[in-house]
Amino acid sequence: MARAIAIIVARVIFSFIFFMAAGFKFADIGATAGYITAAGFPMPTLLTWVAAFFEIALALAFISGAFFAEASLLAGIYVIFLAFAFHGASRWQQNQAEFGFFVDHFTFLAGLLFAAVHGPERWALRYSLLK
Repeated sequence: MARAIAIIVARVIFSFIFFMAAGFKFADIGATAGYITAAGFPMPTLLTWVAAFFEIALALAFISGAFFAEASLLAGIYVIFLAFAFHGASRWQQNQAEFGFFVDHFTFLAGLLFAAVHGPERWALRYSLLK
């Protein structure tokens, strides 16, 4: 029972993080687009909307358990992309805290990979393309 509770808590945390990230984007599309522009990406407003809806999809997958392994792997790729794109080595000299943000993404990746392998446990919709 403790294992099931721990996994459900992890699913809620994953969901909350992605719902919160999407919420920040929806709250100020322009600010996020500006951040994307500063990182050198084209079409920042479009990318902001795509990221926000992608994060909503991830959050729904984590909370429901549907396509859980796929969502975990996609989220892992996404957070490592974010680490390099927005907190990479080019930013460490200007702000040492960026290195901490960079490393935090790898901690998140570790949890997502663990989740992908072990699945959503109980109380989950059991849809998957990987099994």
